[in-house]
Amino acid sequence: MFYSEELVEEVRSRSDIVDVISSYVRLQKKGGTYFGLCPFHNEKTPSFSVTPGKQMYYCFGCGAGGNVITFLMEYENYTFQEALETLADRVGVELPKEGESAEARKQADLRARILEVNKEAGRYFYYQMKKPGGKRAYEYLTDRGLSDETIRRFGLGYSNPYRDDLYRYLKSKGYEDGLLKESGLVKVEERGAHDRFWNRAMFPIMDVNGKIIGFGGRVMGEGEPKYLNSPETRVFDKSRNLYGLNYARAARKPYLLLCEGYMDVISMHQAGFTNAVASLGTALTPGHANLLHRYTEQVVLTYDSDKAGVKAALRAIPILKEAGISAKVLSLKPYKDPDEFIKARGAEAFEERISQAENSFLFETDVLYAGYDMGDPEQKTAFHNALAQKLLQFTERLERENYMEAAARQYFIEYDSLKSLVNAMGGRRGFVAVKGTVGKHKEEKKEKPDGIRQSQKLILTWLVEDNRVYAAVKGILSPEDFTEDLYRRVAGMVYKGLEEGSLSPAGILNHFINDEDEYKEVASLFNTSLSKLTKEEREKAFSETVKRVKKHSLEEKIRNVTDISVLQALIKEQTNINELHISLN
Repeated sequence: MFYSEELVEEVRSRSDIVDVISSYVRLQKKGGTYFGLCPFHNEKTPSFSVTPGKQMYYCFGCGAGGNVITFLMEYENYTFQEALETLADRVGVELPKEGESAEARKQADLRARILEVNKEAGRYFYYQMKKPGGKRAYEYLTDRGLSDETIRRFGLGYSNPYRDDLYRYLKSKGYEDGLLKESGLVKVEERGAHDRFWNRAMFPIMDVNGKIIGFGGRVMGEGEPKYLNSPETRVFDKSRNLYGLNYARAARKPYLLLCEGYMDVISMHQAGFTNAVASLGTALTPGHANLLHRYTEQVVLTYDSDKAGVKAALRAIPILKEAGISAKVLSLKPYKDPDEFIKARGAEAFEERISQAENSFLFETDVLYAGYDMGDPEQKTAFHNALAQKLLQFTERLERENYMEAAARQYFIEYDSLKSLVNAMGGRRGFVAVKGTVGKHKEEKKEKPDGIRQSQKLILTWLVEDNRVYAAVKGILSPEDFTEDLYRRVAGMVYKGLEEGSLSPAGILNHFINDEDEYKEVASLFNTSLSKLTKEEREKAFSETVKRVKKHSLEEKIRNVTDISVLQALIKEQTNINELHISLN
């Protein structure tokens, strides 16, 4: 659904950011700014700020920042449309529907009705377990150590042994067969309709916003399969959802614990490890990894300690790495799974094991090592070759050297020998040795010094913070003097807002909402401050920064000019820069 820029700005401007964020974060006013503990990373000292004047938030600890729309997108994991609709409903702005196609409206309605059916089914399953007929499921859960509070928190329940029990109940609520079939809860066939789940302990599967999108069921007694999940539906894709994420995302810990199943997650949450999640009856997929990356950059794999668990960890590590997630592997030995470990050793011992979790690369090489007989010279050499081959996955020189040092220590190999082997093997693969290390043929470009970027960033910050700045730079700097493309675009919007008397930093941020990197950079530049400088220091810094930006702009123009008369004018302007009087007073 497309919404006009004017409508988006109306919703944003009518939504008070302090009021919205206060419903999620406890804020304390200090001067003209509110501060609190950042909801996007774990911290003990408040570094999260909300500025009413700018209608923006910013964390000086982790760099998260934005306006009221992006706050809901990040905190609630909403899409832009979902965040806008939530705020529009809050402030009483009616969003247009006519641009939506009939098919789109039909699909959106179907999705909403499936969620409604799932919610009703979840209530029914929970109620059934509280009745005498649900005693077996209740005892199964409590025998596994779950408390009534945990059972209630996760909405656990029971599906009766009658094969059309849920079907008859949902029909009595007015739901038609077509919808029940779409929900995956009921199978409608020529011979009649029957429930998908019966005689099972039921585990509602929720999305990140706490809506029931599917179910898992564990059979009571004999029967196959032991665990059964909802099929793929309009609302449920098991390769893109994680069990427990609706709670884990609020834990705000620097890592997430990735488990194998429902019971592992639930028992870990009960023990205080509320950052635990699990994939849904399937191996970890890129969809899972991308979802994880929205909430963390580090995952601790807590898979079972048996062969199947080791294989699952080995499959998961490269998928997580591809998504930009650093992985560690938890050793549960001599216990089979997290639930068994915590029951036997307690939460403190489990926390200690987490702190000792092994680097994923060394876990992989340990598994590799176990496959060779190190008493046999031939196999020992084969292991060293396999290890060197694996070290070549690190293309950055420093990272590769760090891992070579760690591997040399781990397996009692002389570092120089291992390094020589890696270099020799790298040469055969089309790499060349650079200063004794492996490097690619293509030379890396030197990074451009960020001094000019920082100067341009400061000017934009001052333009937003201090109403004296625009008058001081107006005849000297124009948006075209900002040579960084992003800053030039922002400068154009800032100058226009100041000229028209309608500058809105939070409104400007709306233009970058679809590019995460640009959005973070713009949010950051609107929250840089030099408030610790004295009046004299600020005056001098301001003057020097303006001159630096102008000088760099002229140098860029001189480098590209072809007209001799224009060149002479630019050189003359450049020689006069130092004579400019630039002051905030």
